Amino acid sequence: MGQDINAYLDGLLLSNYLTYWDYIHLDTLLSLQSPKTDYPDETIFVIYHQITELYFKLCLHEFHQISKNGMIVDSSGQVKGWNSEINSTFLLERVKRINGYFSALISSFDIMINGMEKEQFSRFRMALLPASGFQSAQYRQIEIASTDLFQLMDKKYKGNNVQDSDHSIDGIFEHIYWKQGATEAATGKKTLTLEQFEHKYTHSLKSMALSYQDCNLWKKYQSLSTIDQADAHLVRELRQLDVNVNINWPLSHYKSAVRYLVSKEGDAPATGGTNWQKYLPPRFQKRIFYPDLWSEQEIEDWGKGWVEQVLSDKVLIRN
Repeated sequence: MGQDINAYLDGLLLSNYLTYWDYIHLDTLLSLQSPKTDYPDETIFVIYHQITELYFKLCLHEFHQISKNGMIVDSSGQVKGWNSEINSTFLLERVKRINGYFSALISSFDIMINGMEKEQFSRFRMALLPASGFQSAQYRQIEIASTDLFQLMDKKYKGNNVQDSDHSIDGIFEHIYWKQGATEAATGKKTLTLEQFEHKYTHSLKSMALSYQDCNLWKKYQSLSTIDQADAHLVRELRQLDVNVNINWPLSHYKSAVRYLVSKEGDAPATGGTNWQKYLPPRFQKRIFYPDLWSEQEIEDWGKGWVEQVLSDKVLIRN
């Protein structure tokens, strides 16, 4: 760098030793839990959602690297920039990492399903209105980074018979699938949860959609050679990502909702007024990132077995 190394060494002598707690900002991290009630189990609820968002950040960290094709490092270890072409090995390893993060989240969701007292949850949740996990912008960013934006449209606007659908970014956001999850079932009006979310995040999500239009994960996969696209390991990981994000993760939430919101008296509404009974099950949404990697029968049965098991549990709870 053309600078005196002795000056840097002098600085090291004067610097304090690095500690674990300073490096990860442990005191700050442990101060970020602020339950709204005195119910002890609300702390579990808060911490698990914070953990979820940190895992989402790890996923987006990998998606960013995929969009840039990975960094170039010279012989001295200095980062010099980004590759101009995606490497299939690099792509495979990053998708495996993302699946690993989601696997950890999905396997740990029993904390939310069985780790709280139902009576406590039914009480403290009323203090959370109208906040909802629906408002996780990082989850929407993962969806945008995973596939062509068109695949996130409400299914009734994706069919070939809908000739007048606007497939611009603005047009797709007008018919984005997640809006159906935060509308009042009786009136079709937007809930306050959705209005808050759109006010805060619509602009940034549209900007991200524009920046990932030509470099989302599916586009990167399509840019590979025919031989690389046929790689069984890569196809398996992409299919697993599709299942993790669009079946396993929402159905973990659905199972939790069944556990805490279903009773003999009927289904309780979600905190954000979301229509969780119709929004969470994949068989209703048929949201699929990579339909070209699935057979017609697999698409037809999307999430069916998982949902049937949870619905069976729902009947047992009511009875």
